[in-house]
Amino acid sequence: MRFSNSFLDEIRDRVPISAVVGRRVTWDRKKSNVSRGDYWACCPFHGEKSPSFHCEDRKGRYHCFGCGVSGDHFRFMQELEGLNFPEAVQQLADLAGVPMPQPDVQAERREKERGTLHDVMELATLFFQDQLQSAGGAKARAYLRDRGLTAKTIETFRLGYAPESRNALKEHLAGKGVPREQIEACGLVVHGEGVAVSYDRFRDRIMFPILSSRDKVIAFGGRAMSPDAPAKYLNSNETELFHKGNVLYNFTRARRASQAAVKGQVRSADGDGLTIIAVEGYMDVIALHQAGVENAVAPLGTALTENQLELLWRMSPQPILCFDGDGAGLRAASRAADLALPHIKPGRSVRFALLPDGKDPDDLVRQEGRAPFDRVLAQAKPLAEMIWMREAQNGTFDTPEKRAELEARLKQIISVIGDESVKRFYQQDVRERLNAFFRPAMAQGGARQGFSQQGFSPRGRGQDGGRGSPNGFAGTGPRNLGVSDRLARSGLVRGYQELPALREVVLAITIVNHPELLLEEYDEIAAIDFENRDLQRFWSAMLPAAATAGIQLSREYLIEKLNAQGFEPLVKALEQQVRNARLWTATAQAAMEDAREGYRQALSLHKRTKALRVQKMELEREISSATEAADENSIEPLLRALSEVQLEIVRMENQEAIIDGFGVMSGRVKGIAVSHGS
Repeated sequence: MRFSNSFLDEIRDRVPISAVVGRRVTWDRKKSNVSRGDYWACCPFHGEKSPSFHCEDRKGRYHCFGCGVSGDHFRFMQELEGLNFPEAVQQLADLAGVPMPQPDVQAERREKERGTLHDVMELATLFFQDQLQSAGGAKARAYLRDRGLTAKTIETFRLGYAPESRNALKEHLAGKGVPREQIEACGLVVHGEGVAVSYDRFRDRIMFPILSSRDKVIAFGGRAMSPDAPAKYLNSNETELFHKGNVLYNFTRARRASQAAVKGQVRSADGDGLTIIAVEGYMDVIALHQAGVENAVAPLGTALTENQLELLWRMSPQPILCFDGDGAGLRAASRAADLALPHIKPGRSVRFALLPDGKDPDDLVRQEGRAPFDRVLAQAKPLAEMIWMREAQNGTFDTPEKRAELEARLKQIISVIGDESVKRFYQQDVRERLNAFFRPAMAQGGARQGFSQQGFSPRGRGQDGGRGSPNGFAGTGPRNLGVSDRLARSGLVRGYQELPALREVVLAITIVNHPELLLEEYDEIAAIDFENRDLQRFWSAMLPAAATAGIQLSREYLIEKLNAQGFEPLVKALEQQVRNARLWTATAQAAMEDAREGYRQALSLHKRTKALRVQKMELEREISSATEAADENSIEPLLRALSEVQLEIVRMENQEAIIDGFGVMSGRVKGIAVSHGS
């Protein structure tokens, strides 16, 4: 019995692959990240002592980096439990609570017809390829050559040419015995009411085959050779095989490139093997592929649809949407932002890369290769920043009413976010941005006249002209952190306006320099709650990077990932701060034993400080309640307790960090106490 793709997908959607695999393995607690659906275990297919078997719920796939096995739910059941495919489907359907389909004669007939239509589309593809290489295809070959495409690229994407004839393809297929009904069902001819004799849909056009997720040709896009053609690009019409809003050009090839990147075989354009890039057109995808960027896809001549966005999220938790930097590109980016907002959730969002005005990806890579495009990707903006730019950059907010209008509009925009936790953080982000945006105007007694006039360029620069923090969040003011005035004025810390406490610096930079510590106590380290907002964002970027590294986890790997996300200035600033404070256990040169001991003491100090602050807040609430109740007997002991807690907080803040034991293995002096601001 054949099973429909929709039935198998429903089983995959209902049963996480970790639930299937988890019955036969024990997950490694330190390496697994349950909240992200990311699991590691010792491989059940070969004997090993350290976990190299990776299972990811988002993709519904498993892969062993040791022996190379990989597959989905059904493959796992077949290979490990010795079932045939129908038996595996039956067991998983029972687990999912999905009834097995009854034999459907009509469905099987339609499936057979689709197979026949695939055969017809393959014949059409071969015809177009042959025509490109014929004498009649000389003009099309010259065009492709002028666009810089090589013969290998043309063959890879199976580009072709539809001759300037009303019946060349129709007659070719008829000569192969293809019935008229199948030619029409494939959308290869124009027919129907008002058309006496059907004729070829594509004429005098360069042909781009569009493939399904199973690498079958399901449609075509045609680029007109004549400047007088009514449509520069023409797609196949909707057919049994092709539904334009559900398909991305180059989907399967980009997915394979992304999966290969995860396995360490290739690297994607921004260095992140999980990233997928959505560009605007066929030629953009093809030019990028030729330049080495193989993980790009494109919608089919229309604005991105919800179904296409879901396809992107199947491949990547945070795809990059790449648009032209002109007005049309910004409008398209704005539509995509509104499309994505209702569907974002933890671990699922989008970023936006804006090309230089008047340039497309093809222009960027043709002369200098992929480097210029990589630089554009490195500056990709998060969704929150795109929304802020759109609403604030061109406005005039010189009255309280206009400022209130901006605030109300932003709140309305983010109200569509479905996930409550994400919505809450977006609301916090809006408050912080508005406060930072309007505070200088109120402090100076003047009005802020629009986004770009205040030093906030679309690239996220702050008032001092320095780079903004990686996600565009504003700080609340500088703090003394043992940083020299010269360093504070330098480009290393510019844009990070709220500097973290020294203990937080130690906690962050030690993990970057000694990521092996993550493997020892991942849960405890991942749960660290930083007070500093820049470190909160830094931690949110560092943990996923470490989790996806697998066996590649190293200091160099983490720094490369963090730099690609814009954290290089912050990492350098943190390094300089621990060196100024002579906290050698936090540096890369420290021996592992010293780094571990220093980290444990810093973490203990961090927890103690936070506990004292919680205790202080509770005492203040109790004192307030006792005062309202006029309970004088309770107030005095509460005040004494509060005074003791406040003294302890002051003592710890003045001392800031006492890191004992460094130097035992690293050759440093043991037991140096470092005071805050030293």
